[in-house]
Amino acid sequence: ALAVSDERPVSTQSTWARAVLQVFEDYQASRTKFVQTVAELAMRPQNIEALQNAGVMQLLRPLLLDTVPSIQQSAALALGRLANYSEALAEAVVMNEVLPQLVYSLSEQNRYYKKAAAFVLRAVAKHSPELAHSVVDAGALDSLVDSLSEYEPSVKEGAAWALAYIARHNQDLAQSVVDAGAVAQLVLCIQEPELALKRISASALSEISKHSAELAQSVVDAGAVSYLAPLIQHPDAKLKRQVCSALAQIAKHSVDLAEVVVEAEIFPKILTTLKDLDQIVRKNAATLIREIAKHTPEMARLIVNSSGHAALIDYINESKGNARLSGIMALGYIGAFSDTLALAIIIHQGILPLKDALVNEPEDYIKAASAWSLGQIGRHTADHAKALAQADVFRKLIEVFADQRSSPDLKTKAQRALKATLQKCTHLPALEPLLHDTPDKILKYVIQQFAKVLPNDSAARKSFVQSGGLQKVNELKADEENNAGLLEHITTINNCFPPEIVQYYSPNYSETLLKKLDDYEQQ
Repeated sequence: ALAVSDERPVSTQSTWARAVLQVFEDYQASRTKFVQTVAELAMRPQNIEALQNAGVMQLLRPLLLDTVPSIQQSAALALGRLANYSEALAEAVVMNEVLPQLVYSLSEQNRYYKKAAAFVLRAVAKHSPELAHSVVDAGALDSLVDSLSEYEPSVKEGAAWALAYIARHNQDLAQSVVDAGAVAQLVLCIQEPELALKRISASALSEISKHSAELAQSVVDAGAVSYLAPLIQHPDAKLKRQVCSALAQIAKHSVDLAEVVVEAEIFPKILTTLKDLDQIVRKNAATLIREIAKHTPEMARLIVNSSGHAALIDYINESKGNARLSGIMALGYIGAFSDTLALAIIIHQGILPLKDALVNEPEDYIKAASAWSLGQIGRHTADHAKALAQADVFRKLIEVFADQRSSPDLKTKAQRALKATLQKCTHLPALEPLLHDTPDKILKYVIQQFAKVLPNDSAARKSFVQSGGLQKVNELKADEENNAGLLEHITTINNCFPPEIVQYYSPNYSETLLKKLDDYEQQ
């Protein structure tokens, strides 16, 4: 009987203990359910406003410090998704002083939480330079750079992604990332076997390099180029996109940096990338070639010696829209340096795709780039200009210049291209049709060429009369609005012909004849 009475208190005590524990378990289960549900709801844009109105930020913030790791992670994930949605929500995350907690947890918590914390920092930093500064001011950079040396690849990836989003905005933020020691760690990450980590590390180096020569030099000094260049031939398209972009951002700043990229033996490997199945890979490869071609005649010659001009011409033929732009500009840079380089482009039928872009592309900035490139190629000698004339480029440039819908930049580039190429053109049969329906600003360049060539070419003089050129020129002379320079060229042309012929093709010749007839009859 005594034994039975002793057991009752123990049994009652354990029951109470279980009841108390049950309360805590229910509370934990409720918190878990809450954060997981909010994280799922935050994935759908239609739920965001309702979550915000319900005060979700204030409820999630204390859960970042929860005693249960899975609740911390879900809370961070939910906050990241909210911040990712809009700049206003990202600002709300900053205003609720969430960032210092995340930064503290980055150096203390497990790998899953670190990944979620890096996601929040990335989601905040991506929207604007001001929000990225908030992340930097919270002391995130050191923790993110430390995360790049974690064992877990997904943590490294999250940290690299956050650093890329911070660096992308401006030079100061990119410099902060460099000063935190990120570059050397990112170069190590490129050498890791995980594809996703390689991609985002290459992207981060690209974002750092794009702002200035000094930042690009810091990437070069860390040995990045020797690890990036071989990846041009990697089978993964997304990685190749980032690699080509990073190398282009390095090469664009100076001759020295471009030489570093060239010395990594990217030619002729990069040319096969212009044929890649992925459109963005092709576009980024063309951009890389353009950034190298623009610097010096030697680099342009290197590209031509590798048959890069032929590959670029094929690329422009096979592309449409904005993708064409880098290829078009690359040909312009190459053609600008010397007559032999421009001639190589002409021989490989490079004028036709440029003309096609000038005529058929809907966007004016692409047309303007085509006009500029055609001008660079045709401005060297009479033979270069003749190649443009025979492809009917002059008329197309005039049509673009005269079109009311053309942008000011397009009109300017078309006029400059016409001026540069017409002043070299001595192929008069191509110039004769331009005497008709040509704006006065362009017509003066055409007449100037006739004034140069006709005095020394008897066959051209006869053709000029037969084509109606002399008549057109004298009609212009009769127009008193034309300037003195144009009239001087017309006088030079008229002096090449007997006075009777000039008089015959003058606009008032018939009136002169009738007056003579009247005078004769009066006699």
